[in-house]
Amino acid sequence: MLVGMARTLVVKATAGSDSPERCAQAFTVAATAVAAGVDVSLWLTGESSWFALPGRAAEFELPHSAPLAELLHVILTAGRVTVCSQCAARREIGAPDVLPGVRIAGAAAFVEEAMADGAQALVY
Repeated sequence: MLVGMARTLVVKATAGSDSPERCAQAFTVAATAVAAGVDVSLWLTGESSWFALPGRAAEFELPHSAPLAELLHVILTAGRVTVCSQCAARREIGAPDVLPGVRIAGAAAFVEEAMADGAQALVY
C-alpha cells in the first residue's frame, strides 16, 4: 500500500470501444491503483457497461495498452466493479448477465462513494 494512503479511488469509465484510449486509461488507472494497495471502485457507464459481460473485455484491443481483460481481472480481485443501473437497463443487461463480483447500482450509490470521506473520484 502507498505510504499514508487510506483513501478510496472511485473511477468512472464513461467510454468503451467507442473511445478506446479513454476507456483503457480508466481501466489502467484503476488496476494500477489496486496493485498499489489503494481501495478502488470502478464504475462502468455508457459503452463501458458492456465490459461487465463475460468475454467482452477480451474482445477489446488497443495497441500499446495492457489487455483490458487482465486489467479487469486485477480490479475484480481486490477492488469493486459496478455497472450503472440506467446504462445496464438501456442495454438490457441484468444481474444474471454480469461477471461474478460485478454489481449493478444507480447514481445514488455512485454519489455516496464519491462523496465519502477520503474518496477521490476520477471520470474518464
